[in-house]
Amino acid sequence: MTIPASASTPPLVVRTVPVDLADLPLLDLLPRPDPVSWLRRGEGLVGWGVAARLETSGPTRFSDAVKWWSETVARAQVEDQVAEPGTGLVSFGAFAFADEPGESLLVIPQVIVGRRGDRTWLTTVSVEAPTLAPAPAPEPPVGLVFSDGARNGEEWMTVVAEAVRRISAGDLEKVVLARDLIATTDEPLDVRWPLHRLAEQYEMCWTFHVDGLFGATPEMLVRRERGLVTSRVLAGTIRRTGDDEHDLALAGQLARSSKDLEEHEYAVRSVAESLAPHCSSMNVPEVPFVLHLPNVMHLATDVAGVVHDSIAGTPVAGAVVWLSDSAGTSLARTIGDASGSFSLPRSREATRLHVVRIGYRPQDLPAPRADTNIVIFDVIGHRLTPPAIVAALKQEGVLINAIGGASFRAVTHLNISSAMTEEACEIFTRVLAN
Repeated sequence: MTIPASASTPPLVVRTVPVDLADLPLLDLLPRPDPVSWLRRGEGLVGWGVAARLETSGPTRFSDAVKWWSETVARAQVEDQVAEPGTGLVSFGAFAFADEPGESLLVIPQVIVGRRGDRTWLTTVSVEAPTLAPAPAPEPPVGLVFSDGARNGEEWMTVVAEAVRRISAGDLEKVVLARDLIATTDEPLDVRWPLHRLAEQYEMCWTFHVDGLFGATPEMLVRRERGLVTSRVLAGTIRRTGDDEHDLALAGQLARSSKDLEEHEYAVRSVAESLAPHCSSMNVPEVPFVLHLPNVMHLATDVAGVVHDSIAGTPVAGAVVWLSDSAGTSLARTIGDASGSFSLPRSREATRLHVVRIGYRPQDLPAPRADTNIVIFDVIGHRLTPPAIVAALKQEGVLINAIGGASFRAVTHLNISSAMTEEACEIFTRVLAN
């Protein structure tokens, strides 16, 4: 069933408020019908009910989803009293890997409960706020049996051998193969039961469920928050034995494996090349680290980038967008082109981003601002090279990193006071003045 956002359907009414759930695990709140989840180490989002849903497929599945989501957001009436990532209007999605076969979907739950640090919130979408209490515990599956899927063991070995042959012949550089198994139970599976097991046993992974697709993944495809985009890339894997000393030796072996390092480099390069057009600077570590999970160890790299110092988006074609300062003065103005895209230069005085679309109510959004302990900046045209600037600051007791070109990354930790930060800035100014 698809519930589209259109002029004939009323706008979604979204309300996010803080709640006090003490240390109650979010998964304990999920009822059996229509649960969704995205959790790691007890933080994230759970939800249930269906306020709106889009089902799509084929080569237009992503553009269909963008259009549906943009129109839904434009028409929604949102009251957000928390203002954290994950508050306000949120959707959960699952997309087919290829054009065919497979269905893709976005779903907006009626009820969402989120947690980040010591803050917990409740979001309702066009429904009254429910009483938040633990749901009845899920029952484990009965009569669970696994069997071969599309290929049996012998056929699978043949597929692997063919992939190796084609790599050796130079036809391919890297191949990712997957084999399916079929799990059968005597009664319909209550998906909350495996979700609880996965969250407990793989707390360093993101435990997810959308429309019957569930699992736990240590890999983060992409996350954007306050101008910083990050991606955790995993490639190169070895199984753990359960013997800590032996596993430590295996981790060293994995970190030195030319085969696994080459495989990892392919994946990192692919992510970096995809993000580069959207970033003004990037940090791509040269050497991966070993991520330890309960059953396997992966080579891992955290790729990070600073999104271009501009405000961009894709409103409906014909939209008018502009920035304004606190006094209401218009600082820039443009009209979306035929594709509906726009880009505005950032201004230090800009406090609001306004979007007006024909046929929809105006949007009034905060211009992007960052409250963060990570500062990434550029030093242009200085006589010292970035490594020389880093070395000079280190001699003065200030540690920063050069991250390519003329860009630098500085981090202040919890034990750094405002006075120490001001002292570091004075040292930085003095070094650059010499």
